[in-house]
Amino acid sequence: MRVLVVEDEPYMAEAIRDGLRLEAIAADVAGDGNTALDLLSINAYDIAVLDRDIPGPSGDEIAESIVASGSGTPILMLTAADRLDDKASGFGLGADDYLTKPFELKELVLRLRALDRRRVHSRPPVREIAGLRLDPFRREVYRDGRYVPLTRKQFAVLEVLVAAEGGVLSAEKLLERAWDENADPFTNAVRITVSALRKRLGEPWLIATVPGVGYRIDVAPDPAPGSGS
Repeated sequence: MRVLVVEDEPYMAEAIRDGLRLEAIAADVAGDGNTALDLLSINAYDIAVLDRDIPGPSGDEIAESIVASGSGTPILMLTAADRLDDKASGFGLGADDYLTKPFELKELVLRLRALDRRRVHSRPPVREIAGLRLDPFRREVYRDGRYVPLTRKQFAVLEVLVAAEGGVLSAEKLLERAWDENADPFTNAVRITVSALRKRLGEPWLIATVPGVGYRIDVAPDPAPGSGS
């Protein structure tokens, strides 16, 4: 999952970003409305987390822009405005959820996971494909009933691949969905992570390489590990 966090308090923004990374959620941060609008015009985010009181275009104006764009990006307002009238106006602007400050990071993560689950109504909370079982809430992965311990980044990459349901994803798309904007576009991090992920999942290799295109979950993996990274 990749989210945009719009928060003008640097310490708060950094704490949220670092906390989400620990939960395998990539987060880009915007400290003002203009930067937020620029990032939204460039990247596809699964969820936008908006503080309402920020420099430049307000969080309310950003919410209106997201709704008007027709992108369908869910909006979670994360703000100190905690009166009932504030919440009512926030939902009226198109917010899908509303969390007031101060808050617990764990609750923010739970709300983000719930919004992501509702974003694609046909997607079950626990996803299964080719003998693989991935639980995004518990951050657990099982293959043919065997628990597979993964690093946060390996889990994030696998979650994106599983969501594609066998579709091919380029290295660029995986970098976009599982890393944040600070990732070097010329990095070999995707190749290294996929290679390590294959080894963790074990044979027969479950992640296939489509030469010159990208990677996909092999719904009928070959018993022979012939796919390279």
